[in-house]
Amino acid sequence: MAGLGRIKGLVLLLGVVSQASGSTITVSIFSVTSKSAVLHWSRYDGALTYRVTASLRNSQVPVVFASFGQNTIMGSVNSLNPNTAYTFRVEVLGSHMNMLTDAAVDGSTAPDVPTILMASSKESQRITVEFTLVSGATSYILRAETNDGSFFSEISVPGSPGTVTNLQPYTDYTLTVMSINSAGRSQPSLSMEAKTVLSAPQVNTSSPSNSSILVKWEPVNHAVLYSLSIIKDGSYSKISLNVTDNQVHFSDLEAGSKYCIKGNGWSPENIPGDDFTVCQITRPPTPQSIELVVTSPPDAGIVVSWDQAQGAEQYVAMSLAGQNCSSSTNSCILIPLSCGETNSVIVIAINQAGSSVPSYLVQIISFPCPPQPIWVEELVPGNCSVKWSAVPHAEYYTTFIKSDDGVEGMCNSTELYCLFHCHCGYSYIMSVFAHNHAGHSPPGPLLNHTTLPCCPALTTVSAASWETLIMEWSPVRGADLYETRAVDANKVILCNDTTPRCALSDLTCNRKYSVVIIPCNDMSGCNLTCRPQTHETAPCMPEITTVSQINTSSSSVLVSWISDNTAATYTVTVTGSGGDTHICHSNSNSCLVSNLPCGSVYEVSAIASTSAGESMPSYTAPLETAPCCPDNLTVSHVTQAMTNVTWMPANGAQTYIASLSSPRSHVQCHTMGTECVMGCITCGTNYTVSLEAISRTGHKAECTYHGFSASQCCPSGIRLYRGSNNTLIVRWRSSSALTKYTAEVTGSGRTHTCSPDPGIYTCTVSEIVCGQVYTVVIAPLNPDGSKVPFCNSRLYSVTCVGSSVGLVLYQGKR
Repeated sequence: MAGLGRIKGLVLLLGVVSQASGSTITVSIFSVTSKSAVLHWSRYDGALTYRVTASLRNSQVPVVFASFGQNTIMGSVNSLNPNTAYTFRVEVLGSHMNMLTDAAVDGSTAPDVPTILMASSKESQRITVEFTLVSGATSYILRAETNDGSFFSEISVPGSPGTVTNLQPYTDYTLTVMSINSAGRSQPSLSMEAKTVLSAPQVNTSSPSNSSILVKWEPVNHAVLYSLSIIKDGSYSKISLNVTDNQVHFSDLEAGSKYCIKGNGWSPENIPGDDFTVCQITRPPTPQSIELVVTSPPDAGIVVSWDQAQGAEQYVAMSLAGQNCSSSTNSCILIPLSCGETNSVIVIAINQAGSSVPSYLVQIISFPCPPQPIWVEELVPGNCSVKWSAVPHAEYYTTFIKSDDGVEGMCNSTELYCLFHCHCGYSYIMSVFAHNHAGHSPPGPLLNHTTLPCCPALTTVSAASWETLIMEWSPVRGADLYETRAVDANKVILCNDTTPRCALSDLTCNRKYSVVIIPCNDMSGCNLTCRPQTHETAPCMPEITTVSQINTSSSSVLVSWISDNTAATYTVTVTGSGGDTHICHSNSNSCLVSNLPCGSVYEVSAIASTSAGESMPSYTAPLETAPCCPDNLTVSHVTQAMTNVTWMPANGAQTYIASLSSPRSHVQCHTMGTECVMGCITCGTNYTVSLEAISRTGHKAECTYHGFSASQCCPSGIRLYRGSNNTLIVRWRSSSALTKYTAEVTGSGRTHTCSPDPGIYTCTVSEIVCGQVYTVVIAPLNPDGSKVPFCNSRLYSVTCVGSSVGLVLYQGKR
């Protein structure tokens, strides 16, 4: 294209006319950059050329222009200035280069492209970018991406510097900047590489002793060195060191003191990463000056005191007998006092780092202890025995017994029991004292004992629900509580009540239970000699594990469940949202439900049945059958390289993916509608047509349809030559030697047609009238003999030499 002065232009063909022509022209701005603008205009009937100009706002002098052919409705003008207001005008030129009409639109270009000055990272998840500010920019976009394409981010910033966040530690990023104004955004700037620093080590600290701190951390990726420093709280003296290991042991520290550790990792490029700071206190020193004081019964105990230790938050005093007490001050009391033996006490100090080394042992001797525990055994009804555990250093024991009718008795024994006569339904109060040469023990615990009641007769056992049994029996004398037990191999279900009726709940399904009624009273406990009965519960509720569609064509669904009852019969019910029901029965753990309609929603449940009853229905599982395949899919040409695929709506489908596949190319379209326009179709190619119907939950139906054959390619290199005897010779080139073509030459009121055999690319047309304009169309023929309708027609004018055909002049395409 020729230039005039500083006027320059670059033709960019972006669209071909496919709309009806009009008597007026409209123009709009499609997009802009810093130095270019893309315009869109309507087609004007009779236009030969469209000339696009750009002039500064309020100026009539064009600074840039570009020319476009009659079939173009979109084009660009380049070499514009950034952030500049222009008036864009489209002029329609006729065959004599006269202007038929024009239209204009005002617009502006995007700001100039910024320049990155510096990009650096001081934190493992951030990179700060400094760049030049450009005139007219209202904001800027920072773009960061990795070389492998795994990360891409754009962040809007008001100016420089700007920071990109949410990055990965020690990662290389490519950074660019774009400027923005109301017209659009500029091209990306020249890129700059930057790498984030290492992340901070994840540190754990502990104090193994009262003079040391152990610092551990997980290795940081790419770290070759770690720097650490430690300083005591309130001190100005700091210890620093560099290590390559992932732990450091600081020793010779002061007990009970707080230290703060700071550190970071270093990359192979000797760049420090994020740092950390953690504070740790050392364990406290051992408590000193331990003193013990014994208090007298009945509140006998040991008062333990000590000197306070630095950094201690809590103290614990412990005896060898297992007693302990704790305090935040310098004393505590060990109670009760262990009696009848020699005892020793130690004290430890505790803070958040751990405990100190225990203090030295301090010994103490106490008075005798009472026997405990004491209990009653009734091996034979009517004969009871009071028993107790041996007391160290005891020489003999005294037992006092009093019944609920007022009779009292006493028994001295060197053994660990005392025999007495007891009656069914009576209550007794007993206590035991231990004696030695130092005296008797303090009063021990009182034991209240009531003899066992008789076993009741179980009258009825009934099932109230899947997990509940109702028991009823006759009351018995001496029982103030009844304990009902249902026992299987795994657990015991208990029901305690004061009335002779009980409901056992929370039983396990599909189990045989041994059920027994045990009478009890508060003092003696329960009579465990009563005879049980056996009862079986209903089967367990099946647990549906999978509901899967195994045949999309017939919508067969396999329902599987978990159940440990092999003798049960299972009934599976599939209920649709419209009320339709499908049922199958099985003795195994799966069942096949067939002939479910496509694109439907169901709820699935299962019930197990045995002679003991029916289980609870299983939890319902949702079921959605695959969508139906659409009917009446058609593929039709729009242009030589563009097709339109249409189909009927399919039940259950929300979206569709239509595909045209061949060994040379594959195109597809994802839509919520029932049609797709797909381009990039290769002429003369057979395509496989398929459609994927997808439900709102992602269920898919793969649908395959009849093949589609794209039309043969239009010929190229079309030429028209003068022949002898008023004839014209038409020639062309073809990419397929098997394609048959038809040539139509129309002019002087008639149409001349010839169709040579495949492999022949020339035709001779006779009876040509000179001085006429002829339209020539050469198109391949489809297998059914029809002509491919997309090939362009060409105009030729035939001059006269006398009365014969002269020169043949090409006038362009129509």
